[in-house]
Amino acid sequence: MSLQTSRFEVDPPVVLAPMAGITNQAFRRLCREYGAGLYVSEMVTSRALIERSPETIRMVTPDPDEQIRSVQLYGVDPEVMSKAVEMLIREDRADHIDLNMGCPVPKVTKKGGGAALPWKQDLFKAILESAVNTSNKITSELGVKKVPVTVKMRMGIDDEHLTYIEAGKIAAKAGVTWVALHARTAEQMYSGKARWQAIKTLVEELKEFNVPVLGNGDIWSAQDALAMVKETGCAGVVVGRGCLGRPWLFGQLAAAFAGKEIPKDPGLEVVSQIIKRHAVLLCELYGEYKGIRDIRKHMAWYLKGFSVGNQLRTSLAMVESLDNLDFLLAKLDINQAFPEIVVDKPRGRVGSQKKVSLPHNWLNSRSIEKNEVKDLREAELSVSGG
Repeated sequence: MSLQTSRFEVDPPVVLAPMAGITNQAFRRLCREYGAGLYVSEMVTSRALIERSPETIRMVTPDPDEQIRSVQLYGVDPEVMSKAVEMLIREDRADHIDLNMGCPVPKVTKKGGGAALPWKQDLFKAILESAVNTSNKITSELGVKKVPVTVKMRMGIDDEHLTYIEAGKIAAKAGVTWVALHARTAEQMYSGKARWQAIKTLVEELKEFNVPVLGNGDIWSAQDALAMVKETGCAGVVVGRGCLGRPWLFGQLAAAFAGKEIPKDPGLEVVSQIIKRHAVLLCELYGEYKGIRDIRKHMAWYLKGFSVGNQLRTSLAMVESLDNLDFLLAKLDINQAFPEIVVDKPRGRVGSQKKVSLPHNWLNSRSIEKNEVKDLREAELSVSGG
């Protein structure tokens, strides 16, 4: 079972979901060292990209060993999106471009962006067609293999304003290579249960277009991935929060899709070695000062469920240097098996359901109005990463 595109094959059909502040070059490399699949960059905005923001350029710069360079773009203007896609292809910066149409963050949706945007069907269609047509045109001019364009979205704004079926069909007609669906609404944020039935419904709806659907939501283990494929018929899975503090999950996923025995989660001795490896990679990427501070946020995920002690746990979350990290890791009781009780528990953001912030009268029309264009442009943040 694999995903075949015009330029590359994804085998197993597993995609690392872009996560702001997480899926940088260091984390992507760490995940690749354990498994296989497609590893997408942090989200960057199309406007910041064409303006060549130094931070955005850094974010789309791949790790030297990345064989498939995957970039996720967020944008609200078809013309700007076209320029961003052209830049990525002409400058040979990407083998795959994913469009983010599912961000539920209030500062984005209140301006009409993210998960709110598919409600405006004409704009959604224009952005997708702009990206796909530009990719086809530029690759044809250059005489290179087509760079596939995909889209990731949510079920809709809330249960009264679902968009995923119509949006999926629009995307398929626009020529996207696949559609990834996070089976939650924007209102749900990351709370509650992902509704896999919606993935199954979209699979059925897009069969006539021969466009694969990837499922996203509540994949905490390799067994969850297999269950999602079996229950929904999706062509692959997108993994986000489930790999936080567990980069080895991609090795388990590779084994599961190959029909092999799934490796057990490692004990604390190996986990401590992975923490050090992650920290070293971050320091190589950012320098020690920033890199060691970046590893801090990962500590709670890596140590979830282990017996560590409050004082040591706090010290690790405030680690000051690589030497200090070595000193603190040496204090761990490494003779602990992985706490199986946390395997299928949520990791990372959970939060609670909340009413979606939207522009005034946004829901009155399915088409974009002239007075809404200004707000939309403000939704395209100048700083990439979400």
